[in-house]
Amino acid sequence: MSASTTPSSRPAVTEREAREVAEAAREQHWRKPSFAKELFLGRFRLDLIHPHPLPAEEAAQRGEEFLAKLRDFVETKVDGALIEREARIPDEVVDGLKELGAFGMKIDTKYGGLGLTQVYYNKALSLVGSASPAIGVLLSAHQSIGVPQPLKLFGTQEQKERFLPRCARTDISAFLLTEPDVGSDPARLATTAVPDGEDYVLDGVKLWTTNGVVADLLVVMARVPKSEGHKGGITAFVVETNSPGVTVENRNVFMGLRGIENGVTRFHQVRVPAANRVGEEGQGLKIALTTLNTGRLSLPASCVAAGKWCLKIAREWSAAREQWGKPVAHHEAVGSKISFIAATTFALEAVTDLASQMADEDRNDIRIEGALAKLYASEMAWTMADELVQIRGGRGFETAESLRARGERGVPAEQLLRDLRINRIFEGSTEIMHLLIAREAVDAHLSVAGDLIDPEKSLGDKARAGANAGVFYAKWLPKLVVGPGRLPATYGEFKHDVDLSGHLRYVERTARKLARSTFYAMSRWQGRMESKQGFLGRIVDIGAELFAMSAACVRAELLRSQGDHGREAYQLADVFCRQSRIRIEELFTRLWTNTDDLDRKVVKGVLSGTYEWLERGIVDPSGEGPWIADATPGPSQKENVHRPIR
Repeated sequence: MSASTTPSSRPAVTEREAREVAEAAREQHWRKPSFAKELFLGRFRLDLIHPHPLPAEEAAQRGEEFLAKLRDFVETKVDGALIEREARIPDEVVDGLKELGAFGMKIDTKYGGLGLTQVYYNKALSLVGSASPAIGVLLSAHQSIGVPQPLKLFGTQEQKERFLPRCARTDISAFLLTEPDVGSDPARLATTAVPDGEDYVLDGVKLWTTNGVVADLLVVMARVPKSEGHKGGITAFVVETNSPGVTVENRNVFMGLRGIENGVTRFHQVRVPAANRVGEEGQGLKIALTTLNTGRLSLPASCVAAGKWCLKIAREWSAAREQWGKPVAHHEAVGSKISFIAATTFALEAVTDLASQMADEDRNDIRIEGALAKLYASEMAWTMADELVQIRGGRGFETAESLRARGERGVPAEQLLRDLRINRIFEGSTEIMHLLIAREAVDAHLSVAGDLIDPEKSLGDKARAGANAGVFYAKWLPKLVVGPGRLPATYGEFKHDVDLSGHLRYVERTARKLARSTFYAMSRWQGRMESKQGFLGRIVDIGAELFAMSAACVRAELLRSQGDHGREAYQLADVFCRQSRIRIEELFTRLWTNTDDLDRKVVKGVLSGTYEWLERGIVDPSGEGPWIADATPGPSQKENVHRPIR
């Protein structure tokens, strides 16, 4: 097929075809144990996370040394207010980060990187992100999902030697998957990579390319047409941004993270050497998903930083601000918010550090743990920031610049709220994360009984599935009736001045209850289970709370054993677990008592115009234009705003 072949229009796919593409991209087997997977199956494997794994001494020393250098840099060279005001990270700051080695934190030392562990990489992102969230995104997008991580996992030795030294010190990278009309449905991906001799020719448009405006190297997902000698499918490529035909058409502007370099990138007849293909043809989505297993952990790291800052400001402000004769912190309405922020920050750090250390150990499969950490941290951090704004009152709504202008401390609480909002959307929205985690959580059930609920399977297939399911459930179901969570002395090593053992017994009992609820729902709805997104979301949220409770207790015991604020850690873990248990019980109630069916009816009415009368009495300030911009392949008609930093 020649390079001049016109790229096909956006693929038209059915819901089933879209699911099949996603299913083919996910890791099919569980070669290592998974704490979270076992939790959803009703098995509380505390032995997989306790004693809490720890970094090697040499790795910890190297990490602490870098953190000290990074702290000095951000305290003396980074002006977060300036970045917010000018909506741009100064070039000299980017250059300074390059010199410091911050762009090579996760790259092996043999390629010029720092070789930090996931734990210390996340600590570094928390630190730099507290000074400027835009810098945290810059470094994370470059290393967590940009060129370094896919090459580390799937690249050839030649590719690593060519690109990783550049990424470690000089070049900025970006990851390009999303398109104007394609978000979490990659089956409809329209960007094409047509084989032509020793090259592929790329055509298409990519949206929301974080770092794309300043990137030197891109990881691009494109569809290779199936042809003789070519398997085809969605495939990953490393693309030089200065290649002819690459145009950054727009630098996007958002409600928060105003300093990030996010753009729209067009490819028109861009020639990419076959040597730049990462993995095999058709492996692109698998590469993306595998990269995100650990890549998503950078987001919880930023959420931990946000929680710590919320706690600091809440503590200082609530002690200084007086109402009705006493500091506002001593009023229960405010005090309960401070308690929530403190306990939740402790739990988020516990979840992030545990999942990160598990990733470093590589002893467990953390695909669910990483996803749960992203989901839970993004939701809870947003709530903490919202509570901080409420605690600050009118000053929480006022910008830091306005506060400074009238002589008060410039506390950017409203900026934090804006900056954190995107976390519930990118790298998998909360709704998509619910579905992704739910699919992994019920994998064991689908493996033995999936054919039973598949309408396209033959009677013979269903009979065999029925036999396999009978054997599996005959062994599994009886184990959900009783367990160590009913024995008062279980987990006694977590009983000190504050008793956390009861919370772990609760986790064990509740995990079994969660598994029973999932099994009952599958029996009740069978093939319709996948459409019960409200139910699945609550199942996942319960699992996330149980994971967070487990992590909080294990971290508290670790700190106690190390003599590092153990008593206070136990207190925070206890409060968090009590708050979490209340949320869990509410979620269990909502599994079966909800308005899901009524909501679906209302949605049908809204879309059909039944309630259009309700919209009267307003004006719509939206501008004119299509809902989704035209992304027809072809030469760019816009100025190239690509701005490499050298």
